[in-house]
Amino acid sequence: MHGCVDEFEELLEALELHAQDRVIQVGDLINHGPDSHKVLKIVRQRNIEAVLGNHELRLLQARREKTPQILKDYDQTTLKQLTARDWKHLSSLPKYIHLPQNNTVVVHGGFLPNIPWQDQPLEIITNIQVIDANGSAAKRSDAPEAPQWADSWSGSPFVIYGHTPRHDVLMRNGSIGIDTGCVYGGHLTAYIIEENNILQVRAHKTYAQSKRLPNPI
Repeated sequence: MHGCVDEFEELLEALELHAQDRVIQVGDLINHGPDSHKVLKIVRQRNIEAVLGNHELRLLQARREKTPQILKDYDQTTLKQLTARDWKHLSSLPKYIHLPQNNTVVVHGGFLPNIPWQDQPLEIITNIQVIDANGSAAKRSDAPEAPQWADSWSGSPFVIYGHTPRHDVLMRNGSIGIDTGCVYGGHLTAYIIEENNILQVRAHKTYAQSKRLPNPI
């Protein structure tokens, strides 16, 4: 999402939601895009659920521990936008959302295999992209040749996640990665569980630059 409010509203409209529909967002509601506050406001107004992303985690940690040195330059824009209600909202976001009726869990980054998913710490599940040679969670930039965590995840539960922007949705037997780089000029993607289908809207513009996605998708 990353503050891409116009695309967010367009996607919600395209989904043609009904009152009983449940919408869950995979984290990183904030940063990079034009209006983090308005995204959070829409989430509240429409009773949309969301899990904690690494961007929310960093801002909350800096605020709680009084460690502004951990913030990125682009965090400063977001800090100016957030209201007291926004901070309360961010503080309430869960680590993950389990959907036992679908044998599915929604999380921001993912999980390490061979460790109970419920017990994995926030630092792992909000940041993991690959598994390095030591079997530890890592970012792609730190271990560029390492395999994606999703390649080692066999499912049960099925995992829906974001965090790792790609040109296309990444579907595996046990997971689906739906970060398709909207803020980098790509698409904002929704996965409809019951239909096993995706719906996308194109980014209206490129709001930020990425070394991984150097050109608009």
